[in-house]
Amino acid sequence: MRILVLFTRDLRVHDHAALDEACRTASEVVPLFVLDPALLGASANRDRFLLESLVDLDRSLERLGGRLFVRRGAVVDEVMEVAVQAGCSRIFVTGDASAYARRRERLLAAACARARLELRVFPENAVVEPGGLPRATAYRVFTPYLRAWGDRPPRGLVPAPRRVSVPGDLEPGRRPDPSTVAPHAVDVPRGGERVGRRRLHAFLGRELQGYAEGRDDLAVEATSRLSPYLRFGCVSANEVAMRANGAAVAEPFVRQLAWRDFFLQLLAEDPALAWRSLRDPVGIAEAGVPAERALAAWRDGRTGLPLVDAGMRQLLREGWMHNRARLVVASFLTRRLGVPWQRGERHFSRLLIDADPANNAGNWQWAAGTGTDPRRTRTLNPVRQARRYDPSGAYVRRYVQELRDVQAPLIFTPWTDPSLMRRSGYPEPIVPVAT
Repeated sequence: MRILVLFTRDLRVHDHAALDEACRTASEVVPLFVLDPALLGASANRDRFLLESLVDLDRSLERLGGRLFVRRGAVVDEVMEVAVQAGCSRIFVTGDASAYARRRERLLAAACARARLELRVFPENAVVEPGGLPRATAYRVFTPYLRAWGDRPPRGLVPAPRRVSVPGDLEPGRRPDPSTVAPHAVDVPRGGERVGRRRLHAFLGRELQGYAEGRDDLAVEATSRLSPYLRFGCVSANEVAMRANGAAVAEPFVRQLAWRDFFLQLLAEDPALAWRSLRDPVGIAEAGVPAERALAAWRDGRTGLPLVDAGMRQLLREGWMHNRARLVVASFLTRRLGVPWQRGERHFSRLLIDADPANNAGNWQWAAGTGTDPRRTRTLNPVRQARRYDPSGAYVRRYVQELRDVQAPLIFTPWTDPSLMRRSGYPEPIVPVAT
């Protein structure tokens, strides 16, 4: 018996239930990834990371005796063609919550029914999958969700297969070539399970101890930097949570994994939340700036607000942004400049390596006051946020080169000395902000 395992956002061999069961129950396995043109091209940063992750997955499978089969085209058509060619009787896939993933799953189920193949969907992309809590509808408030989430028993870890036996009579397809994609950012992390697991080991071994105290400090590297590897499933969220939970200081970090699952279950209930507001916005300030001008200044990191500009320039340089900065720039765009959150979300989706429909839209709606935040008029003042989370100005100086020689007080209110600021080439604030 042969089983086809369709990889999607689960690009790993560790803690992969579908791959594990296929290797234990089938004589041969067909590990398959389909490069769908409908998903490629939206973000060069993510495309590069994806291709690097696929190369790494192929190498991991080779070390286990197998390899990754690759096709290009419409996913369901390619999967069914390979399944028939290889004589597979079953297809395994990991489930997901986005509108695209759910449509893919419906089409695949219909195609399998016509071909009389068994389709099995494994819950693997979260610590607690949507629908995994004893409640009929999705939680809309995080605190009760967190309590229920924390009460769920862990599902255990699945080891990497000892061996992956693949058919010798099936054309493997052309290996992905990451060098064919030039990312927008210059300092993007490398994709793949091996890099992700090294990052996880380093974080749990040395850095978790200081996470609670330092995670909001913009100037220090106290965050895990695991989000791109979780987004592509290079590391398992379940494994990250289980391994971190063994540490007494882990609660603030594990809480972030719960936020990830919280937004996922909201999207699973209503996939339109990736582009439609959960609630109407309230308390938006009058910006007095044309929306297109405001959006362009924000995208380029030229708003004249140092913390906002530092965050946006970090995104341009790295394809990533510190989470505290994400909240600040999102709040500034939506609540101070009055630009709809969907336009900011689209910019993030183009550049962020870790952008996924649930987390990206969920956090943007939270910042815009259209989502689950009970304080819907909350606004994060970028000057006050800088005082609290970048008091030395080190984060701003790292990314806003015009201000690298400016003293700390000017980081908060840069136009205290207009002549100095004009000589630096830094723009005037696009809107006034209280200090």
